[in-house]
Amino acid sequence: MTKKNVPAKIRIEYYKSTICTPEKHKRVVKGLGFTRLRQIVEREDTPSVRGMVKVVPHLVRIVE
Repeated sequence: MTKKNVPAKIRIEYYKSTICTPEKHKRVVKGLGFTRLRQIVEREDTPSVRGMVKVVPHLVRIVE
């Protein structure tokens, strides 16, 4: 059985704390769905998610 029109996924890791970062960066990290450090979440690969990752590249990274 093949799946059609399945959206691509990206795995994002939260690897650095938001202590001493601007409030906007803290909201972006929370908006991506992170609740704790070293957590990996899987999100759809959309321009909005890519933009959120681009805002905080010093706090999160895309896992291959």
